[in-house]
Amino acid sequence: MGLLRNLADRFDPPARAQLETRDADPSWAALTGGGSAWPVGRVAGAAISPKQAEGLVTCSSAVSLIAGSVASLPALVFRTSDGKRKIDDAHALARLIRNGPNAYQTWPDYLEWGLAQVILHGNSLTELIADRNGDVAELRPHPWQNVTCRQLANRRLVYDVTEYSALGGMGRTRRLLDDEVLHIRDRSDDGVIGRSRLMRSPSIMRLGLSAVTMEEFIYDNSGRKLTVLQLQQGVKISDASTTALRRDWESLYTGIANSGRTAIVPAGVEVKELQQSREDMEATASKRLIREEIASLFNIPLPLVGIWDHSSFTNSETAGRWFAQFTLAPWIRKIEEGFRRSVFSAATRDTHELHLDMSGFLRGDAETRWKAHEIAVKNRILTANEVRAEEGYDPRPELDETPTPLGTE
Repeated sequence: MGLLRNLADRFDPPARAQLETRDADPSWAALTGGGSAWPVGRVAGAAISPKQAEGLVTCSSAVSLIAGSVASLPALVFRTSDGKRKIDDAHALARLIRNGPNAYQTWPDYLEWGLAQVILHGNSLTELIADRNGDVAELRPHPWQNVTCRQLANRRLVYDVTEYSALGGMGRTRRLLDDEVLHIRDRSDDGVIGRSRLMRSPSIMRLGLSAVTMEEFIYDNSGRKLTVLQLQQGVKISDASTTALRRDWESLYTGIANSGRTAIVPAGVEVKELQQSREDMEATASKRLIREEIASLFNIPLPLVGIWDHSSFTNSETAGRWFAQFTLAPWIRKIEEGFRRSVFSAATRDTHELHLDMSGFLRGDAETRWKAHEIAVKNRILTANEVRAEEGYDPRPELDETPTPLGTE
């Protein structure tokens, strides 16, 4: 095998030889479109790893914004009976939400982890640990990079999970059946494995990394202007002296640490300064355009990732509600349906549901909110104490729980 690998490396083009491939598993092939899941270096048409992508501030901010926002929502387990819906605090999932889904994570930690996995990897996997009664007693997360998904001849999915983490592990592999896991996926091409946004649009991420690298070099070299050392007419020096002169000049007068240092050059050498190229000066403007493209990739309104061009606090408030309706709502629906299908038992699947309450994102400003409360109380939709509870106030016993509409006293 080593001989074959050496021959492949020898005859493979250098650009392709830079790819470090994972084992040839069909699930990873589906993730990367037949390429590698973890490319190293820059290769035209190659995928980009989540770690590389999160090196871009806009990408990291977008992932944290979506995952953190969903994780911050109140999570409730409802039971429906006789057409009426009530909160069921005694359900096993409600206890996990309240006490933590596993020994290491709180509910917001777990939900943030899971959604970030889906966004960056296209999939997230959670092992369902049941107690003696068959209820879910633990939600055990498994990083997708440690998972190999396979499809059996009977079309059932199995998940080979390697027990390994950054903190160490035994490295043993266990097989989980599809009814033992909660698998949430991004949009899929085959209905089995999700593909992340990074895999669908890697070019904008690579372009962003190139722009950041270019800007870094420009900043590092901003301590000096572009210079040319020109020999005066009739002066001749050897190639060795030319090399030594260039080496000394770069070590003494280039870089931020040497900014402003007085240059001393040998006799017969003239220093000429060149102006910075237009491409260098426009690097920041290009980076802004790339940031907008990355925000669009994750469906994030620009003000929410710190792009304030043509924005104000007024339309940013509207952008927040837009973000809740068109960015968060689809993810929340995926999570709720994933839990209903996998976490709830067959006996409770039709009577119970997980509900992530988005009302806080859609409440608007104080004036609009209180006008809506007034309408709700007036039309007997809410009571005054229910309004107080929603706004964070304690109930007042003297308030009528069934108020008379205003103007009918």
